Amino acid sequence: QPPAFGFLFDVDGVLVRGSQALPAARRAFQRLADGGGRLRVPVVFLTNAGNCLRSAKARELSQALGLQVSPEQVVLSHSPLQLFSQFHHRCMLVAGQGPVEENAHNLGFKHVVTIEALRKAYPLLDMVDLSRRPKELPPPTTGFPTIEGVILFGEPVRWETSLQLITDVLLSNGNPGAELQDVPYPHLPILACNMDLLWMAEAKMPRFGHGTFLLCLENIYKKVTGRELKYEALIGKPSPVTYRYAQLLIQQQAEKQGWKAPIRRLYAVGDNPMSDVYGANLYNSYLRSAQHNQVQAGVKRSPQAASPQTEVYLELRNDCNNSVESCESILVCTGVYRHHGDIPKKTEPHTVDTVFHGHRDFCFDPSLVEASYIVQDVDDAVQLAFKKENWS
Repeated sequence: QPPAFGFLFDVDGVLVRGSQALPAARRAFQRLADGGGRLRVPVVFLTNAGNCLRSAKARELSQALGLQVSPEQVVLSHSPLQLFSQFHHRCMLVAGQGPVEENAHNLGFKHVVTIEALRKAYPLLDMVDLSRRPKELPPPTTGFPTIEGVILFGEPVRWETSLQLITDVLLSNGNPGAELQDVPYPHLPILACNMDLLWMAEAKMPRFGHGTFLLCLENIYKKVTGRELKYEALIGKPSPVTYRYAQLLIQQQAEKQGWKAPIRRLYAVGDNPMSDVYGANLYNSYLRSAQHNQVQAGVKRSPQAASPQTEVYLELRNDCNNSVESCESILVCTGVYRHHGDIPKKTEPHTVDTVFHGHRDFCFDPSLVEASYIVQDVDDAVQLAFKKENWS
């Protein structure tokens, strides 16, 4: 019987911790694969990681899980930028670490400038580290292109350099070598990937994520200008744009395998209530609202923050072939979210009531961080979905 469901698996804290695969992940994929190591159900790996190539992440997962993972099964935080073709021919400043230029070109961007290239062109801009300040006054820069937008791929290594230079680009309308005139507003378009405040590696406590860097940039910009930093798009979990993209990949996988049954249900397995659970529940509300011809989104109603999200809703509503009816969230206790004692039926109150770790542009709705199910680990999550689907 062909499957009518698919899985969206988070990676860090669900399948691996740092570079080590969790034992439950191996067990889960033994259930998901047939005797020849081929998956019996469509699977997408939906991660907010973005400091690598899709192909590299696929190789890493193949090794960790003991089966062949293809790049088409991997959604990194920046993967949906392929859809933003209106920016592909602009000169874009790219920030983050890893192969940011290669990632940008693979996504369709033709003209990119790195933070390092900008720093070399304008050495007087980077003044925090005394050892990197120029010893003599450099000659004026000529022929450097005007920057027309900014892509924030992920947290950089030198935060002070990136915060300073990105702010310079926004304040100067893409010409950071010029004298500051009136501050342009609205500023240049910003596309930001991965809003995670925290993530789980090998350390006992969660680590700062790109969401923490965005928080710094937003507050610096507001302090300097008195105005709100605006995003043209926020992608990566919990953005509905990302879940829509993942759903399309799930449906393509099913078609490629020749599974005739339409995919009706998605099970999103994650360890972070503020990105994995929130994102799955928000997308679930989009799916249900699209079926009922109305939108109820947990996104602030500012046009720039909500525009890509609203487009997702309109696309779902108008897509006659959209078979997916629900996206259920399953929270595991092997990463950011921890429980004490027995597995609780609901997300613990302190996660919901006290502190909102989500991004500024996403409204805090306590129901959106309530997981549909809480289980111990990813193997339990797979068994739970199999039971619900009556799948052996």
